[in-house]
Amino acid sequence: VNAYGVPRHRHTPEIEQELEALGAPVTVTFTPHLLPLDQGELVSCYVTPADGVTGGDLEELYRAMYEREPFVELVSVPPGVRDVRETNMCRISAHRDERNGRIIVFAAIDNLWKGAASQAVQNLNLMFGLPEGQGIR
Repeated sequence: VNAYGVPRHRHTPEIEQELEALGAPVTVTFTPHLLPLDQGELVSCYVTPADGVTGGDLEELYRAMYEREPFVELVSVPPGVRDVRETNMCRISAHRDERNGRIIVFAAIDNLWKGAASQAVQNLNLMFGLPEGQGIR
């Protein structure tokens, strides 16, 4: 197992840009790890919010954002890549560390199923008003 892109991965500016579009400055630590896996990605993100977000607030924010998303599943424990193997699902778990106020978010996908091709089909469906999962499930 190897970490890469330390201390600032090349995608960190994109992540911060999208989060800052919500209205507050955000600093994200993003460190991917190379693992000897044939498929699957597990992401761990640590964020120090600008204001005092509680664990309950965090849960409600994620639920409001993703409850209607057919390919996102919110779970209470950090997901593993085996949980999403051979699916188009993204499994997400968000937590607040009460000791330091940081938010910790984990996301797992099967990058061979939830890869560029299925994202393209999903976006095409949305653009043409078709059911989002048509041709994907």
